[in-house]
Order: sequence, then structure tokens, then C-alpha cells
Amino acid sequence: MGADPAVASTTCLPRDAAGWVSLWRNAEIPVLDETARQLEELRAREDDVDARLLSTVVAADPLMCLKLLAHVSTHRSSKRITDTETATAALVMMGIGPFFRQFGPQPSVQERLCEQPEALEGLQRVLGRARRAACFALGFAVHRMDHDAEVIHEAALLHDFAEMLLWCHAPGLALEIARRQAADPTLRSAVVQRHVLHAELGDVQQGLMRAWRLPELLVRISDGHQARTAKVRNVLLAIRLARHTKDGWDNAAIPDDVSDIAALLNLRPEPTFKLLRELDG
Repeated sequence: MGADPAVASTTCLPRDAAGWVSLWRNAEIPVLDETARQLEELRAREDDVDARLLSTVVAADPLMCLKLLAHVSTHRSSKRITDTETATAALVMMGIGPFFRQFGPQPSVQERLCEQPEALEGLQRVLGRARRAACFALGFAVHRMDHDAEVIHEAALLHDFAEMLLWCHAPGLALEIARRQAADPTLRSAVVQRHVLHAELGDVQQGLMRAWRLPELLVRISDGHQARTAKVRNVLLAIRLARHTKDGWDNAAIPDDVSDIAALLNLRPEPTFKLLRELDG
């Protein structure tokens, strides 16, 4: 079997964010083992499966969700005026039969990283954080009665997808970044990424979203540099809280998170903290 062209070697790295976009835009995206297994179970009873049931499996896995949205967005007709903004809408548009024909048995991250347990653990940490952030983001959006709650949920779920791809396709580089930050906790992610990758993952991610023609609303919500609309704050605060609570609720930054989330939700800090603990339950 030949080397995967999406796997960057340390001797031939892309020179910039555009190089990483070119490397990854057509790369195979592996999914979680559990996702691959569940999809095969649903394939066996395809006639009983609808878009809502299938989207439950897809939306639980950031990598599969990304894979579906990238495929549908890239292949959508130029005559279509509106974007397919959610996994459910993408499945409705695509159809159950065509989905299973397009997406056969899926390669898994566990298979890809079976000989690199440290990298698999690193990827699983990012995936777990993404799921928690998506849960927080959805809870905030529902409280705010935002009509785009499902898109906000997906924006939080996919917020760090470039980091996920790095763990999948260049685990050695992802481990080097993790080791440098562990050795110097004050080292900012953007700085170490530029040193190791010659690019910031945020720029790579925005480039991939444009290359895949992902929904404009999803792109805007996912871009932290955009004007701080309520939708963007909703996602960024959920991401922030997920990072600060990954090891529990004792982080010194959490009171500031609670204060900012209270302002977003128009609540006092005490009921906000209670809501956050309920969402994390």
C-alpha cells in the first residue's frame, strides 16, 4: 500500500496555510470506530432509516459530520440558491439510498492510529472537547431561542476540525505541538503552530471551509475574527467553557466564563452556573 498523500512528512511540509488546504481538501477523512459500526448496522436496514435517525449518528461524530457537509457542499448544483446548513438537511437533500451508496464502509481513526496510541489519545481529547462544546452551544442557543440552534451546535462541534485532521493525517506534528505546549504552558497555540506547521490551523480551517464551499452561515459562525454577534459569542463561549472544564469545574477562569455567559443569556451568575452544570450532566 502506498503512502497516504495527505500525511505530511516532517521533511516536506507545506509552506503555508494554502499548502495545507491543498494537501487536505481531497484527503480521506476517517471516522470514529463506533460511527463506522453504527452506519453498517443502519445500512443493513436501509428501508427503515430516515434522515433524522441517520443524522443522530452523523452529528455525534465531528469527523463524519464534516465529511458529509464537505461532500454535499462540494457537489451541490450551482443552481441551488440556499446552502444545506445542517447534517439533517444534507441527508434530506441527498437521500438515504444515495448516502449509503456514496459512503461505503468507513475507515476509522482507530485503524489509522492503531500503532500511535498517543496520537489516538490526543485526537480523542479534541473530539471529546468538541462534543462538550457543542452540547453547551446548543443549550445556550435554545435558551436564547435562536432559530439557528442546529447550525450553532454544528459550528461548535466542528470548531477545531483542522486540529482533528492534523491528528489524523500528521500525528507526529500534532504530538510535537502538544509536547512543546506541555513543556511551556504559556506558549500560545498560534505561535507553536506557525513554528511547527508554517501556518496557523485557524487559517487552514477557514481555507478548507471555503474550498469545500461549506454553508456561509456555518463559516461566519465558526470564524472568531468576525464581528462578535450573539451567534459567534454563543459558539466561542461554549468552546471556552469546554476547554476550561475539561478536567473539572475548579479552573480559575470559570468565574469569568460564567459572567460572560450570563450576559449572553441575560441571566444572573447563580442561575447561569446552575444551568451550565445541568448541561454538563
